[in-house]
Formats: sequence, C-alpha cells, structure tokens
Amino acid sequence: MHSGHHQHDIFRLRDVTVHYGRRCALDRITAQIPCGGLVALVGPNGAGKSTLLRSLLGWLPLTAGEIRLGDHHPRHLHPRLAYVPQRAEVEWDFPVSVGEVVAQGRWPALGLFRRFRDSDHALVTKALAELELAPLADEQIRRLSGGQQQRMFLARAVAQGADIFLLDEPFNGLDLSATAELIHLLQGWQAQGRTVIAAIHDLALVRAHFPHALLLDTRLIAAGPTAEALSDANLDLAYRHRVPVLGARP
Repeated sequence: MHSGHHQHDIFRLRDVTVHYGRRCALDRITAQIPCGGLVALVGPNGAGKSTLLRSLLGWLPLTAGEIRLGDHHPRHLHPRLAYVPQRAEVEWDFPVSVGEVVAQGRWPALGLFRRFRDSDHALVTKALAELELAPLADEQIRRLSGGQQQRMFLARAVAQGADIFLLDEPFNGLDLSATAELIHLLQGWQAQGRTVIAAIHDLALVRAHFPHALLLDTRLIAAGPTAEALSDANLDLAYRHRVPVLGARP
C-alpha cells in the first residue's frame, strides 16, 4: 500500500440488499465506487441514498451481499471513513462548542478512557484551521451560519484522519454563497486525492461538479461518469413512479 491517500482503492458492492423490517430499502446493488474524487448518490426520496451511505460506513447489517473497501469490510469501522450528517438531524440547541464537536473526531482513535494527547490536540487545531473555524472554536454551535455548521462537521471528519467522506445532503438549506464555498472546498479535497461520496437531490449541482454518479431507486439504475449515468432515459426510469415535484427534475 503506497503512502498518503489510497487513490486506487475502490468500494466494491456485490448484491447489497438491506431491509428495514419487511421494507426493502436497497435491492441487490452491485457497483464499484472509485476512491479519489467526487461521487454523487442520486435518486428520488426513499430511493435508498442514506441507506447506502450507512451501509458503506458499515453501520447497517446487510440482508445479503457484501461491501469491500480495498481488501477490507468497512464493518470494522474503518478510521478512513467519516460521516457528515444532514444538518436537519442535528440537535443544534445542545450546549457544545465548535471545538468540542471537532474534537469528537478523535474519539474513535482514543478508545475508552484514553486521554487526549498533544498529538490529538494538534490534529483538532489543524482541522479547525483547515476549515477556517479557528476563531469560532469556543462558540456555541447554535450561533453558526449554515455554511459554518457544515464546515464544523467536515472539520470533525478531518480531525478523525479520514480520507473518504460520506455526506448526507450536504447542500440542503445552504444559501448560494455557502453552496459555492462548499463546492470550492470539496474540489480542493478532490485535488488532494480525498474521496467524497455525497447523497444529493439537486441534479444540476451534480452535473456541474460531480464527475461520477450512482443513480438509485432501491435498485441501481446506473453508475459511472455523470453524463452517462444521469441520461434522460435513466432519469425517467428512476423517477417514473413519482408525482413530479416542482424543481425536483431538470
């Protein structure tokens, strides 16, 4: 394994099937997701995008099939994998500072009862600096703008030491300038060989900025270069059962 980032690693999914009770959330997904770059998970609501992210993280029991990252199964909670939640899922009133949230990125490495070392503090400081949050380290999280909230979770993932970032609808609720800022940031990460796999419902954003896409509707409709995966024919397949929602389709 060469040093630095593992650009040649690939997520390999074979017949990945997930049920919630009786409901099938993912149905026999077989695909390869390249590492090193920006990958979008696309599909209608309930298509399985969040379920696929959680499966890649090793958080969900698969009904059938397997997922491998390089030679490993991610269910061993790989430190290279970091999750960035939807901002809507976060308890923003919880009294915690930006620095404390970013420091959570070190928890998996520490294990139970081990104390923060200087090296852990250094990684947290570096992550805050990279995401331009150092002046806000002592702020309560509820005081942040949407873009700052998003950068805080990205900083937590960086502090963890991850190089593969799984983002659930990262652009939701961001204004235009925060969206542009986040795209610029993710493109910088792509240039460094980091991997971003993001569930995104805005197809125009995906077409403009994400070179690789997976189109889901419980089953895999298409995967590959975005222009091919999101062809009109494929989109018709994915969205055909849906009542058209204003702005949901290009």
